Amino acid sequence: MQNIGLVVNWSKSEAIKVANELVNWFLTKGIKVSLQQNKVNMISNTLPLNHSTVSSVDCILVLGGDGTLLNTAGEYVDSSVPLLGINFGQLGFLTSLELSDLYNGLEELVKGNYTVEKRMMLEAQVIRNNKSIRSFYALNDIVVTKGAFSRIIQLEMYLSDKYIETYPADGLIISTPTGSTAYSLSAGGPIVAPNLEVIIITPICPHNLYSRPMVISPNQDVVISLVSKNAEVMLTVDGQQGFQLDFKDKISIKKAPFHTHIIRFPERNFFDVLREKMRDGGSK
Repeated sequence: MQNIGLVVNWSKSEAIKVANELVNWFLTKGIKVSLQQNKVNMISNTLPLNHSTVSSVDCILVLGGDGTLLNTAGEYVDSSVPLLGINFGQLGFLTSLELSDLYNGLEELVKGNYTVEKRMMLEAQVIRNNKSIRSFYALNDIVVTKGAFSRIIQLEMYLSDKYIETYPADGLIISTPTGSTAYSLSAGGPIVAPNLEVIIITPICPHNLYSRPMVISPNQDVVISLVSKNAEVMLTVDGQQGFQLDFKDKISIKKAPFHTHIIRFPERNFFDVLREKMRDGGSK
């Protein structure tokens, strides 16, 4: 390790405090620290971290919660630099270190005692009048959902150009295995080991008796068409970005050409984290 990137949730005062401590800790070990370019004046002795310099860092430490890590994964989507999440949030399914074990974990990081997991991502395109008008990348999920004042909406779904179903529902969640423990799980979707590569489709409050979650091949394209008129419908990406949809808009979703790389330590595997977080219910 020669250069560490640092991404901080600046709304969390404790994360800012720890960030200052970490910069000094790494510098004493001869390791340079790069900070988000527009924040380098917040912490002294840091270098700028942006799209042109991200390839020079060995990993990026993300101080926040799952949302901060998801946002970072989206910002540096075309980079293969691994992310190490330090949990300052609630659940912390994606983060690898808790504050109580921070420096023990960082010692192992510096020694190289860690593994890097490749996590599948999704690519979504919004198609309006037969033209792609926006594209998004997601580590967790792409969600099409009704607005606060909308009634049940109608969504047509196609898999590789084959019509599957018209869902009368509050929405649909299209998730990766990483996202299977997020919104999809709350809506009744399956838990899927994050090292797999599949696409999970979970209806949100379907208004029929036969709609069930589906797990499909990552080689299949999912197309969702909004067939409800005068409905307020949103596309949300990893819970971080939102886009207003119009009648007859189509959302084409497929496996992305990029992966998110996440640092893990051998002492904690996915099922250890799952058991701990589901038992605590996000209270820690």
